Amino acid sequence: MGCGATCWQVLVCVTFCCTLVFVNAEDPYRFFTWNVTYGDIYPLGVKQQGILINGQFPGPDIYSVTNNNLIINVYNSLPEPFLISWNGVQQRRNSYEDGVYGTTCPIPPGKNFTYILQVKDQIGSFYYYPSLAFHKAAGGFGGIRILSRPLIPVPFPEPADDFTVLIGDWYKANHTALKAILDRGHKLPLPDGILVNGRGPNQTYFTFQPGKTYRLRISNVGLQHSLNFRIQGHKMKLVEVEGTHTLQTTYSSLDVHVGQSYSVLVTADQTAQDYYIAVSTRFTTKILTTTAILHYSNSAKKVSGPIPGGPTTEIDWSLNQARSIRTNLTASGPRPNPQGSYHYGMINLTRTIKLESSAAQVNGKQRYAVNSVSFVPADTPLKIADYFKIGGVFRVGSMPDYPTGKKMYLDTSVMGADFRAFVEIVFQNHENIVQSWHINGYSFWVVGMDGGVWTPASRKQYNLRDAVSRCTTQVYPKSWTAIYIALDNVGMWNIRTEFWARQYLGQQFYMRVYSPVESPRDEYPIPKNALLCGRAIGRRTRPL
Repeated sequence: MGCGATCWQVLVCVTFCCTLVFVNAEDPYRFFTWNVTYGDIYPLGVKQQGILINGQFPGPDIYSVTNNNLIINVYNSLPEPFLISWNGVQQRRNSYEDGVYGTTCPIPPGKNFTYILQVKDQIGSFYYYPSLAFHKAAGGFGGIRILSRPLIPVPFPEPADDFTVLIGDWYKANHTALKAILDRGHKLPLPDGILVNGRGPNQTYFTFQPGKTYRLRISNVGLQHSLNFRIQGHKMKLVEVEGTHTLQTTYSSLDVHVGQSYSVLVTADQTAQDYYIAVSTRFTTKILTTTAILHYSNSAKKVSGPIPGGPTTEIDWSLNQARSIRTNLTASGPRPNPQGSYHYGMINLTRTIKLESSAAQVNGKQRYAVNSVSFVPADTPLKIADYFKIGGVFRVGSMPDYPTGKKMYLDTSVMGADFRAFVEIVFQNHENIVQSWHINGYSFWVVGMDGGVWTPASRKQYNLRDAVSRCTTQVYPKSWTAIYIALDNVGMWNIRTEFWARQYLGQQFYMRVYSPVESPRDEYPIPKNALLCGRAIGRRTRPL
């Protein structure tokens, strides 16, 4: 088994002291110890095998403040390897800690690993999740909140309370059965329901005091579907999206695409009773709906009346809402300077990349691809192989910049990119589903989205002033989405669909952002406690 409490304290002390040279000693440290186990859960009334963290489903929230160092000791008590990744946490100069198989060796059964993260220059609402073996379909996820430092102004009064709201579609089948379907080369059926904070209909309550305002941090941690979130009789004021303070627009309902996170303010300004919180799938033939309860503390009446309906099924409604979400240029972000002080629209582009998704059969099995390449994991994490210069694991350039029109094929796809390049990426969707794309290690500006096929003339409609900066963006059916991204974070970074079965079956790749100057100014060295696996077994990280 892994270290006991005393051993772990020694390990953390040694790692802490050795890491001080690379991080600001004035930034506070927060320590977490997590035990990951299987346990029985009943989210939709049926017994399932769930992944628990310290006995909790969902897992515990991570509370932090800008620039905090997070020391998270994870004991893997599962009978198989396990990894946790941190959706939206940028891991500045430190992709080794990213917790996906392309960067980090899995934690073996019965062992532990201590993640050393810094939420450098970040604020906002994010989440963590298990990244291996379709574990995400069993739980193991939880909320991450990064608060502003005390002297940094926030563009709204402090709410009376701050709630994590994890929504997502869910299967009654165990994750092992779902994984087996995918491994046999088949598609998954539609999910069975929707959960709110790990529970089914009317099982989750949020208590409000009359007249007070509350912050809800809503994350879609599901496997596939875009979801619409609404509260009976109440409006929601959007204030933050994945680390960016937004223009404070009021909505009656909000589309949250898979992998995305939003913060809204809700005021308890209605008659004292209980109200439905409704969450339903979007753009599906069969609409799945669940409810939670907004409970006034002096409520004299249970929920009643019809569950509030969702918006029109037309794409235009959702597209127009997405375009209305913009950056608050005068608000401070993680630093005191205004968010609008970085004029992204005035920077010359150094490269354009066009990413086109596809679905096909390869060797008689269902696969998914980007630019015709369906990703297959290597026997060694790519970042580890890169550090030790182990040949034959991957090839930079195996992911093309543009669609090739080739028949789909399998490869360990890696795209090369230069440190400090300023890049335009276009996601092109020729399919009839809403897609959702995430880039690890970065936030990017969503400068445009529209129907049809992107052409250079599409740039005329870009928002080059106050586009929202985020890490996960949707691409509507038969449509495109364009982003600008400043490649200022050296490392090996996963670019993937958040449609989890598609990600598992190849719709992802890695971008190697490279600096020829091997200096801790650009990238930290490999962690001393890094696990080594595959062809890196027997190597040494760095001397203590």
